[in-house]
Amino acid sequence: MSEGGAGAAQQPGFDPRSLGDLYPWTPRRLTLPGGLGLSYLDEGPPDAPPMLMVHGNPTWSFYYRELVRTFAGPFRCVVPDHIGHGLSDKPQRWDYTLARHVDNLEQLCDSLVLRDVTLVVHDWGGAIGMGWAVRHPERVRRLVVLNTAAFRSQRIPPSIDLCRVPYLGDLLIRGLNGFARAAQVRAVARYLPDDVRRGYLGPYGSWADRVGHLRFVQDIPMHSRIPSWEPICRIEQALHLLREKPMLICWGGRDFCFDDTFLEEWRRRFPAAEVHRFADAGHYVLEDAGPEVIARMQAFFARHPLAGTSAGADRAVAAGPAAGGVAR
Repeated sequence: MSEGGAGAAQQPGFDPRSLGDLYPWTPRRLTLPGGLGLSYLDEGPPDAPPMLMVHGNPTWSFYYRELVRTFAGPFRCVVPDHIGHGLSDKPQRWDYTLARHVDNLEQLCDSLVLRDVTLVVHDWGGAIGMGWAVRHPERVRRLVVLNTAAFRSQRIPPSIDLCRVPYLGDLLIRGLNGFARAAQVRAVARYLPDDVRRGYLGPYGSWADRVGHLRFVQDIPMHSRIPSWEPICRIEQALHLLREKPMLICWGGRDFCFDDTFLEEWRRRFPAAEVHRFADAGHYVLEDAGPEVIARMQAFFARHPLAGTSAGADRAVAAGPAAGGVAR
């Protein structure tokens, strides 16, 4: 598929400054091979240990806003928006496949020279983030897993499978913005305040803006004819390379998509992982149980410190629960 051509790379019409304190950071931009622009946050001292946070579909870096607010300082928080998502370019003719997203993440990590990484993944971020991690296990120090998968499964909610039907999926996802709007109800157990809803929907105001949502749904690896099938097979076969890394799993127990079947598969593959299941949280576990997840992360980091971590970082990760709740 072509990456070039007039209008191929859609610049976002959404201004994140409209979110005010919900998203007070100025994104940076990486030009990828082929000319597309990848937007990302890079908050915290450049010499601090990096925390790389990889989002899924239909979210963007906004999903990790409270982790950035909490950890930027003791950590260097790097949070990309995938091509087709958030503030990154949204080309209409591009190979929206798992392999390409992993390549993009690799380009970003190489350009920033990220090492000793604490990797945080959610939703499609699991396959993408772990796809990068198994390529570079020596650069990964700790793993935080939030309602995601990096292995094959035949489980798919009927409503998502329906969105894979040709033309109907285009209408539902790109025409009606049905995927992102439905997630604001189905992916949480608690009501999302209006300003948070606007934050999630902001970058997806038009048919063109929603191309990435549809392409991710179409690339779910349900059978061998889907482009993501071979990459996800390689990733799941290489997950053992990460088995000795400290892993924290924080799981929303009311996830309609990544249900406890996926959690049990993570447990099977990583039997030493520390697991916290939040029974009253949904797929967007950071929305439903954000302060609790942050507290578990702080305690986990204190139990598994990085060699050479600064005293300031040690104090931050050992501080216990973050003050206050998730900013709305």
